[in-house]
Amino acid sequence: MSKQTYNLAASCWADVKDETYDVAILPWGAIEPHNYHLPYATDVYESDAVALESARLAWEEGARSVVLPAVPWGVNTGQLDLKLCLNMMPSTQMLILKDMVENLMRHGIKKLIIVNSHGGNIFTPMIRELSVTHPEVFICTIDWWKAFNAEAYFAEPGDHAGELETSVMMHIQPDLVLPIEIAGDGASKTFKTEGLKKRWAWAQREWTSITESTGVGNPKQASAEKGEQFYKDVTKKIAKFIAELSSADLNDMYE
Repeated sequence: MSKQTYNLAASCWADVKDETYDVAILPWGAIEPHNYHLPYATDVYESDAVALESARLAWEEGARSVVLPAVPWGVNTGQLDLKLCLNMMPSTQMLILKDMVENLMRHGIKKLIIVNSHGGNIFTPMIRELSVTHPEVFICTIDWWKAFNAEAYFAEPGDHAGELETSVMMHIQPDLVLPIEIAGDGASKTFKTEGLKKRWAWAQREWTSITESTGVGNPKQASAEKGEQFYKDVTKKIAKFIAELSSADLNDMYE
């Protein structure tokens, strides 16, 4: 039998048929360019790795969580002119999420954590809608890179394919990271309008208008050592959250 019963993709029927799961974890990424040195599926690798390691740690503490196969497609509506950047509309994401929720309900799992790895994936309105149509299921979302203050780990974390993402990928998928020397410096333009520049107003950025390399944030100071430390701290924190949610009474969630 498998030693990774928390990992549905790697589990067999012999592992799953008599197991009870309290929480499902759904990694969600995107397929898009990440500067010149990181793979298109960076967000998929990251969300999957964070979810699996967090679930492993939580499993050791007795939390019976199961990580579902990662959803690779993300919302990339501002990057449609980038070659083979693959977009999924938010309305399509909603349909997928609804189907997953109904699948989980069918198998008695009423707690779902989305481990998100892509800034363009905004799940809050979907969760609000599903709370009305499927009130018996508790759904939450985690942007894993926000679990800690990244500035405590990185000189310039960056917004996309910068020091943070490059460091984490150097740790979890080193064979897929091209030499840092070929990476662009991640220089990017901002909106001229003050409110949009300060981000108290929001509008979609047209990616090819703000960056030449597709990266936002300088990756040059990235290292596997920095990535390992950040990854370990993040997954420990998320594992604690998984364990707490696993044992939580959905009828008694507030204090």
